[in-house]
Amino acid sequence: MATLTRLEAEARARLITVERYTLDLDLTRGEDVFGSTTTVRFTAHEAGATFVELRPATLASATLDGRRLDPADLVDGRLPLTGLDAGAHELTVVAEMPYSRTGEGMHRFTDPADGLTYLYTMCCMTDAPLVFAAFDQPDLKAVFEVAVTAPEEWTVLGNGRASREPDRPGRWHIAPTPPISTYLLAVVAGPYHSVTTEHAGLPFGLHARRSLAADLDRDAEELFDITRRCYDRFHEIFDEPYPFDSYDQAFVPEFNAGAMENPGLVTFRDTYVFQSAVTDTEREVRGVVIAHEMAHMWFGDLVTLRWWDDVWLNESFAEYLGYQVLHDATAHTPWTEFAVTRKSWGYDADQRPSTHPVAPRPDDVPDTASAWLNFDGISYAKGASALRQLVAWLGEDTFLAGINDHFARHRFGNATLADFIDAMARASGRPVHDWADAWLRTPGPDTLAPVAEDGPDDRWRLTLTHGGGRPHRLRLGAYDIDPTRPEHVLPRAQYEIELPAGATPGTGTATVEHTFPGSRPDLLVVNDGDLSYAKVRLDERSWSTALRTLASLPDPLSRTVVWNAARDMVRDGELAPFDYLEAARRHLPDESATVIVSGVLGFAGGPLAGRYLPDDRRAEALALVREIADRLRAGAPGDEARQLVAVRAAIGAADAPDALLEWWRAGAVPGGPELDQDLRWQLLHRLAVLGAIDRGEIDAEALRDPGATGQRGAARCRAALPDAAAKEAAWEAMFDPEDRLSNYLFTATAHGFWQVEQRELLAGYVPRYFPAATALAERRGHALATAAGRDGFPHPFTDATTLALGEECLATDGRAGGPTPALRRALADQLDDLRRALRVRAAG
Repeated sequence: MATLTRLEAEARARLITVERYTLDLDLTRGEDVFGSTTTVRFTAHEAGATFVELRPATLASATLDGRRLDPADLVDGRLPLTGLDAGAHELTVVAEMPYSRTGEGMHRFTDPADGLTYLYTMCCMTDAPLVFAAFDQPDLKAVFEVAVTAPEEWTVLGNGRASREPDRPGRWHIAPTPPISTYLLAVVAGPYHSVTTEHAGLPFGLHARRSLAADLDRDAEELFDITRRCYDRFHEIFDEPYPFDSYDQAFVPEFNAGAMENPGLVTFRDTYVFQSAVTDTEREVRGVVIAHEMAHMWFGDLVTLRWWDDVWLNESFAEYLGYQVLHDATAHTPWTEFAVTRKSWGYDADQRPSTHPVAPRPDDVPDTASAWLNFDGISYAKGASALRQLVAWLGEDTFLAGINDHFARHRFGNATLADFIDAMARASGRPVHDWADAWLRTPGPDTLAPVAEDGPDDRWRLTLTHGGGRPHRLRLGAYDIDPTRPEHVLPRAQYEIELPAGATPGTGTATVEHTFPGSRPDLLVVNDGDLSYAKVRLDERSWSTALRTLASLPDPLSRTVVWNAARDMVRDGELAPFDYLEAARRHLPDESATVIVSGVLGFAGGPLAGRYLPDDRRAEALALVREIADRLRAGAPGDEARQLVAVRAAIGAADAPDALLEWWRAGAVPGGPELDQDLRWQLLHRLAVLGAIDRGEIDAEALRDPGATGQRGAARCRAALPDAAAKEAAWEAMFDPEDRLSNYLFTATAHGFWQVEQRELLAGYVPRYFPAATALAERRGHALATAAGRDGFPHPFTDATTLALGEECLATDGRAGGPTPALRRALADQLDDLRRALRVRAAG
C-alpha cells in the first residue's frame, strides 16, 4: 500500500472539495468479505488528475461521471482519476472488501462464548480504504450517508441515528452526518445487547456483546451517569452545542486502542465492561476515557486537524479535558491517577531518542507512516500537561474563551496549531505564541533541582536549577516535621512562583533564587500539586525527611510528586533500587490512595525487580514486594480495592507455588477476595510460569471460562509453561506465516512466552526474534508491528547480546528488508529502555 505524503494531501486538497459520500455496505456475504458500494460527489477547482484510495479483496467496477475505469489501474491501494475538468464529478466504486482480524478496517469477531459474530469499523488513521473508496485525508471532510444490509437479527449503528427500513428485513439506513473526516466513519453491526436512554433530547445508547449483557446491565447506570454529567459539563464550558444527532457508546471486541472518537458512535475496547472485581482507580480510568472521547466530539470531530502533525490538537485536548471534566462533573479525583500513570508514560517517552515535540513541524511528519508514531505519551500526557500549564498561566476563563473562539471560527472545518494559538492570543492579549514555541515546539522534559538553606534576616533561600528553559508557573510546598510525631509532617505554606523562559527554550540550564520568610522547611516539594511538567528532584534534607514521613503528606498529588521523583531517580541511576523498595515497604501500608499503591508496586515488582536489579538480587526484591503486599492485605480488611491491588502484586511476585496453590484449591485468598475469573487466570498464569501446573489444568479452566477472556487467559498460560514443546508451539502461533492470531491473542501469547524465570529455556529464541518480528510487521501492518515490538520483545534478557542484536536489526534499512516504521519505533524504544537498565545495573 502506498503511503500518503503531506505534499500529496496538500495538492489534492487544492484540487478538489468533497461534498458527499453515499455508502452501501452488504454484510451478508460470508466470513471473508463484505460488499461495499461507494458514490462520491466532489468538485474539481481546475482541470487535473488525482486518485482515490481503496484496498479491496476484489474491485468489481469503478465509474467516473459514467465513464468506466479499468480495475487493473488500481495499484498499491490507489485508483487514478485522470482527465478531470473543473466542476462537479461523481465517482462510483463497487468492491468486495476483506474482513479484518487485526482491528483495522472492518473487524470481524466470533465470540467463543456463544458463536455469535460481531463487526465494527476502525478507519483511523489510514484504514478507511479497507471499508470504502475514500479521498483519505482529514481536511477533505464530507457528509456521509450510509445504508447497511445485515442479518435480520442484528443491530446496526452508525455516526447518525440508525433505523430499519420498513418492509426490507435486515436493511438499515443511517442518517446523514454533518461534514466529517474519512477516518471518523463508523459502523457497528451484530447481535449486540443494548441499553438505551435519553438525555437533553438526544438518544444515548450502550452496546456490548450478548455474552457481556449481564455485566453491561450491572454498570449501565454508572456509565450513563458519567456520560450525562460530562455532557452537561461540556455544555457549561463550550458555547458550541454537541454537534451530532445521537450518542452511542459501543464496547467492541479485540479493539486495538482504548477507544475511538467516531462522531455519535464511540467505540471502546470491551474490557471496559468489567467482568470481575476492579479497583476504584480502574473505574475512574474508565470514566476518564468516557470524558476523553466526548471531548473529541468538539476537538477532533467538530474542528479537525488539517494534517497529522497536529495530532496534539486532538489528543492533548481530549486528554486534558477528559481529566478536568471528570474532576469537575463527578466525585472522582482523577488528576492523581494522571500524575501516577499518564505522566510517567509521558516522561519515559520524552527521554528516549525517539522523543519529539508535542507539536512537530509539518516537515517532521512527511507522511501517514510517520504520523502513526506520534500517538504516544508525548501527544497525550505531555501535551495535556502543557495545556494544564497554559490554564495555570492564563486562567481557566481566558482559556475557555480562546477555545470557544477557535470553535466558532472553524466549526465543521479544519484547523492548525497556528489557528489555535491565534485564538488564545486574542482571548488573553498575552504572548501565547512564545509560550507555544517553548512548550510545544521543543522536545524533552525540563528539570528542576532545588537547594534550600537558611539565610539572613529570618528568611530562607531557594536556589532552583532549571534545565530546559521553558516558562513554568509552579507551586512550592513547604512542610515541617511534627515535633509531637516525628514520622509526620505538617504543612507550613504553599508559594506560587513563575520561572521565566530561558533564552533558548529546550536547551541550557539557568539558576534562579527566591527568598521566603522563616527558617528553611524540613521538606520542600517543588511542583507541589503537579501543575507543571518537569523532572523534579528533592534536596538532601528534603529527601531524608520524605523517607521518614512520605505517607503523612496530606495531599495525594504531593505524595505522587515525591514518588515520581524517586522513580525517576532509580531510572537515572541516582537512587539505589533497594532504597526505593525500602521506601515502599515503609510507606505503602499507610498510603490511602489506591492508585499510588498500585503504581509503586507495579514499578517495584515490574521494571525494578525484573530489569534494574542484577539477576542474583531479583528474589530478594520480590520477597520485599510480597512482604508489602502481605502487610497491605493485613492492614486493610474490608477495603476491597487495596486487597485486590495487594493480591495481584503478591501473585506477580511469587517465586514458589505453595501459597498460590493453597489459594487456587480454596478458591479464595485468606482474609481477601474470592477468586473471580480475572484473578483465577492471573493465579493460573503464575503457577504455569513456576511449573506447578500442566496443560490439562489450563484446558480445564478454559472450558470453565469459554469466552474471549478465557481464550486469551489460556493462550497466555500455555505459552508460559516452562516446557520446550510449549514454547515452540507458542512461538509458531505468534509468528505463523498464515497469521491466524488476532492482535489480542498475539499479545496474550507474547505475555506468557517471555519469562525472567525461564531465561535458560528461552535464550535460543532471542536471535530468532528480530527477523521473525520484522517479517511479521511487513505482513500484518501497523497494529501487529507495534504489538510485536512492544509485547513480543525479549524483555527478560537485559544483556549486551540482546542489545547488539537489536542494534543490528535497526541498522538495516526498511527498503532492504529492515523493520517497518512502526516496528522500528517500537524496537528503538525497547532498546533505549534496555540501555537504561544496563546503566542502572552498572551504577550498582
